Amino acid sequence: MSKTLLIVHHTPSPHTQEMFEAVLSGATDPEIEGVEVVRRPALTLSPADMLDADGYVLGTPANLGYMSGALKHAFDVCYYPCLDATRGRPFGVYLHGNEGTEGAERGIEAITTGLGWTKAAPTVVVSGKPSKADLESCWELGATVAAQLMG
Repeated sequence: MSKTLLIVHHTPSPHTQEMFEAVLSGATDPEIEGVEVVRRPALTLSPADMLDADGYVLGTPANLGYMSGALKHAFDVCYYPCLDATRGRPFGVYLHGNEGTEGAERGIEAITTGLGWTKAAPTVVVSGKPSKADLESCWELGATVAAQLMG
């Protein structure tokens, strides 16, 4: 039976687009079998999308020291419908910020802790233009969360 990894992202800039593409590439690596990768822009996310997934990767810029309004909106729409049904599911996070990402990290941690999700990999935080090492970290993030869903 196939598992589903949902990548929820807000990708308003070339830098976050590069990070998203690296995460997607890792999650869809040919060595990872039996995992369907679904991607949804945060503003289009529905509770059904969240409930249908077995694991999550969340991607957002840190705007004014907090997660994007789009990702916050996704959590607002999905939090209570998913509260009991998604406990224990693995997740990972990538953040892009030009300064101060701590508030975004804290906010996401508080919400995912409330949902009872399990952090599957360290958060990837990038400032400025993503380096080759940053993009490799994003690839690893996607691959790690997807691999945890295999068999």
